[in-house]
Amino acid sequence: MPSPVVHFEIRSADPDGTRSFFGKLFGWTFPGGGMPGYSYVDTGVEGAIPGGISPLQDGEPLVTFFVGVQDVAATLEAAVAQGGRIIQPATSVPGVTFGLLADPHGQVVGLAQTGA
Repeated sequence: MPSPVVHFEIRSADPDGTRSFFGKLFGWTFPGGGMPGYSYVDTGVEGAIPGGISPLQDGEPLVTFFVGVQDVAATLEAAVAQGGRIIQPATSVPGVTFGLLADPHGQVVGLAQTGA
């Protein structure tokens, strides 16, 4: 089954400063998100890939994209079987389960499973 890019995320030590920077630079606005310190990104372009800006989540600053998958936990395990590693295990919040993996060379990619 094909797996499209469904979301992007910027995790920052200073999410308010990050929002200010990108808002001024690109004209983005930031509707509130479902978690403290998290906001969505509204680029002002209909049909654009949705995104978010959040505080750090037990790691370093990160810009990544999320791929839609059927089962986040199973996909993380498949990544490990191919030489990757789990950066953030499957984590559920209302409406979505997500996780992060690194490929064997260290590139970090997110996974997202909606409706979980």
